[in-house]
Amino acid sequence: MLRVACASANPHKVAEIIDLMGGVVDLVPRPQDLADVVEDADTLLGNARLKAVAVCAATQLPALADDTGLEVDALDGAPGVITARFAGEGVTDSQNRQKMLLELDGKDAAHRSARFRTVALLRFVDGREIVAHGVCEGSIALYEIGDRGFGYDALFIPADGDGRTFAQMTIEEKHELSHRGRAFRALAQML
Repeated sequence: MLRVACASANPHKVAEIIDLMGGVVDLVPRPQDLADVVEDADTLLGNARLKAVAVCAATQLPALADDTGLEVDALDGAPGVITARFAGEGVTDSQNRQKMLLELDGKDAAHRSARFRTVALLRFVDGREIVAHGVCEGSIALYEIGDRGFGYDALFIPADGDGRTFAQMTIEEKHELSHRGRAFRALAQML
């Protein structure tokens, strides 16, 4: 089994990636002393590549990285590449969700269409890359619902689901429908 360093420092994401890729690669954590990578690319692919390159160089192992963006139609595709920093630098998930609700205040359910987009990238030490994409169409709830997950899970209702937010679903249900699940399953198939 291929030994791969996980580029994410987000423990919630790491847990999801292990669930999704655990049987395909031997995933090891990123070095604890590795500084956070500045994600200043203007695309999800660019940010995933920045993380993978840094972790690959630090570990001399293939590195698995991803980046995810939430695109809200009523906000012209925002927050997109700055999804994790929508309410500013160093903010909490809760602050990002509150800003989202404020931005969409007065918009009814018919005008809250959105999608999560994930790019998953496996970079090898020699510079080769395998890239996979996952998209989950859905909408933004009128208020937070559910207590599982992280990020925008309490606001995002997947179109392929049964009307619940990701935060109301079990981890298995979320993986089946989610953008990250789709991207990492596609990457696993490529391996």
